Amino acid sequence: MAERRKRKERELPDRDRPGARARMERGYAQAEVRNREAREALEPLADGERPPVVTAGAAISALIAASILVGYLSGVQVEGDKPRLAQVLAPALLMGIMSWGMWRARYWAVLGFQLLLVFLIFSAVFGLLVQAASAAQFAVTLGLLAVSGTFFYFMVKAMARIQMPQRK
Repeated sequence: MAERRKRKERELPDRDRPGARARMERGYAQAEVRNREAREALEPLADGERPPVVTAGAAISALIAASILVGYLSGVQVEGDKPRLAQVLAPALLMGIMSWGMWRARYWAVLGFQLLLVFLIFSAVFGLLVQAASAAQFAVTLGLLAVSGTFFYFMVKAMARIQMPQRK
């Protein structure tokens, strides 16, 4: 009978085991201490300051917006047809506004750029797993994944600094 009880205790989910709640609360407390230390280690942005990764993101967004417009004005065709003006203006305007917002170190603009990076990362992973047919395609896609992942990583800290309140 004692052996049977032990086996039943092992079958309990972690949250129902004796002492599990205390371990969980200790884990949350330790995580909160680490989070507080990380927040306190951040330096708020000075007036007019912009993290370098956000500046690079603003420049990339501006270049993408400009390349869309230059491509349209030079007569580039997509699948044999010239795209309609609305199909060109919408992404160019979006990237231009995002570039302006990141140049002004606005949280929403950095968040939007990170959303684009997430789509790029997922596309690169999909390309690596399914579509890379040659070593060159694999290498280029892996490079794209490395660059976009690095940008994403460094933008997280920049976003934390952008949304920080000024300390007294």
